Amino acid sequence: MKYLLWLLKAAIFFTLFAFALNNQHNATVHFFFGTAWTAPMVLVVLAAFALGLIVGVLGMVPRWLKHRNAARSAQAAAQPQASTPAAVQPPSANAHNTPLPSEVHGI
Repeated sequence: MKYLLWLLKAAIFFTLFAFALNNQHNATVHFFFGTAWTAPMVLVVLAAFALGLIVGVLGMVPRWLKHRNAARSAQAAAQPQASTPAAVQPPSANAHNTPLPSEVHGI
């Protein structure tokens, strides 16, 4: 399996390398107000890919922070309960199938 993964990585690398060699012609990207950027096609595609990654990550940051804060508040709420012995807790502590603090997932 390890060799199969290395073979797959090598195939992807050589495919991208061949793409880069075949697209060395200059491409011009026209921006607003008459500005333009002339660069090899590979750099234009790489820049577009990197910009897409940045926009995607920035779009996900608010949700990541929301889940992180929810996980922290759930963990903070569970701290006083965790210090009491299990015999003292009422039997209906998890009656509504709510996840236990150890089952709360998040970043």
